Amino acid sequence: MADAIAPGARPLAASDGLNAVLSFLVDKPLAILGIIVGAFIVGKLARRLVKLLVRRLGRRRASRGPGLVRRHTPAALRDTGELLSTRADQRIEALAVALAGATSFVVWLVAALAVLHVLGVRLGPLLTGAGLIGVALGFGAQSLIRDFIAGVFILVEDQFGVGDWVDLGDVTGAVEAVTLRATRIRSVDGTVWHLSNGQIQRAGNMSQHWSRALLDVQIALDSDIDRAREAMKRVADELWQENHAIIEEPEVWGVQSLGPAGITIRLVAKTLPLEQWRITRLLRERIKAELDREGIDVPPPTPWIRPDGVGATQPADR
Repeated sequence: MADAIAPGARPLAASDGLNAVLSFLVDKPLAILGIIVGAFIVGKLARRLVKLLVRRLGRRRASRGPGLVRRHTPAALRDTGELLSTRADQRIEALAVALAGATSFVVWLVAALAVLHVLGVRLGPLLTGAGLIGVALGFGAQSLIRDFIAGVFILVEDQFGVGDWVDLGDVTGAVEAVTLRATRIRSVDGTVWHLSNGQIQRAGNMSQHWSRALLDVQIALDSDIDRAREAMKRVADELWQENHAIIEEPEVWGVQSLGPAGITIRLVAKTLPLEQWRITRLLRERIKAELDREGIDVPPPTPWIRPDGVGATQPADR
């Protein structure tokens, strides 16, 4: 009986070995291929879905934003709709690409763990070691993580974008690029500054939606304030009628300060973004000429006393 069973046992063992070899050569490669194909499909769909959701939510918010400003300042965005739309599209696209990339990373990480599981690798010790390495890297890359988080909030909250003129504390200039890690600024002298987003403590945007030309004009103490105000308003209104960069009627706010040197009168004009400095220069030139025609004096120069107290410079006769 033993002799009858023994001959049948060897073919069974050989069959089990053959099945194991076939499983290793066929089943596991097919499983790995299925995981890779599935990760590719899921990654593609997830990236498209994330981009679609971010773009839809971003454009919905962007379309509400100008509407709110338009209700409060009806003419303020009349000529800036295209600029705002381009700015919003740039911000939405950058955020969509960043979130889609993060989604792809998660999908492929899960796929890699699934492949290791199919190959028989014990994931417990591997995940424990990876966790320890991740903690160590996290402590070493805290500033990088802070930069990325700050970059996400800059994009989501639309604090500033490409083309804006901003004051970021130590640096003031035009924004040339905004990424999740850093912001590139070009100052007025042409210097390019690279700032880590996590180091930006405050951001003053001088060109978001609209700007304001602010001009303080100083006249002599014995000048007629009403005549000076009328002259300034007349010049500002003429420039408003001929220059589309001014988007609302200019206003003369009145006496800003009063001191021994003279009387300071403030004039303001709402302008298109980044046009405030050009309009201020034009106003300054024309108001000076108008005040001269009206015979309104500016304060005389401050006398200079020599160190020995002998003599002083006198203002020139007009």
